[in-house]
Amino acid sequence: MNKQIKQNVTVMTFDSLERHGVKHGFSTKLGGVSEGVYATMNLGFNRGDSDENVHKNFSLMADALGVDKDRMCLSQQTHTTNVRVMTEADAGNGIIRQLPYTDVDGMITDVKGMTLVTFYADCVPLYFYDPVKQVIGLSHSGWKGTVGKIGLNTIRLMQDTYGCDVQDILCCIGPSICRDCYEVSSDVAERFRESFGAQTVVETGMLRKSVMHPEDDDKYMLDLWKANELVFLEAGIPSENIEVTDYCTHCKPDLFYSHRIMGTARGSLAAFLSL
Repeated sequence: MNKQIKQNVTVMTFDSLERHGVKHGFSTKLGGVSEGVYATMNLGFNRGDSDENVHKNFSLMADALGVDKDRMCLSQQTHTTNVRVMTEADAGNGIIRQLPYTDVDGMITDVKGMTLVTFYADCVPLYFYDPVKQVIGLSHSGWKGTVGKIGLNTIRLMQDTYGCDVQDILCCIGPSICRDCYEVSSDVAERFRESFGAQTVVETGMLRKSVMHPEDDDKYMLDLWKANELVFLEAGIPSENIEVTDYCTHCKPDLFYSHRIMGTARGSLAAFLSL
């Protein structure tokens, strides 16, 4: 990934999407107007920051990315695997009007000029782009979304709705907590063994004994990047169409908000994607 400063706003971008001229980005903490625990680029209306500051931050991001703030379309995330098709009527949802839906962790659209927006503070942002059908998707994948394979749901909906071919779709895995920082309990580990297959989990190194509490047999380190890459491959995405970040939100609290470090006293990061 690339770290870029656009109009004093620091954003992360993907090489594959840049090559296709797709307007996109993943926010950092830098370049906004929020203060205190929200400093500075907080994009969450539900964090306790003032709405005025959040709207200003969205305006700054819109200018940096070259998109229309009033045509952004926001998710309403609850760690589901639900993916929704967004139409022209959804442009502005969460920005100029209240959200008309709940429990939406993923979105797809073929509407040009509408920017999909999802939110993060350690979970995995998944980007999808079909340059042939001109379709995009953006999904929020925490451990629940990953074990439930929201990435697969997103791709299948792109196929069913727009006739996308998996050979054409580009998939990107954005900044989130890395395998060296993400310790989980044995019940979460068991869910991944059930979902991906115990042998696959072992062979890929998706799960390993905790390095934080090596004496505790009930603690494991989970690689969400690898898990989501496997989901893409299962869906039929060619390996050369997959781009994976090397930025961990937990390792770089100076650059990103991290729920595991900051708890609820923090801002929210956001992923942006637009045709």
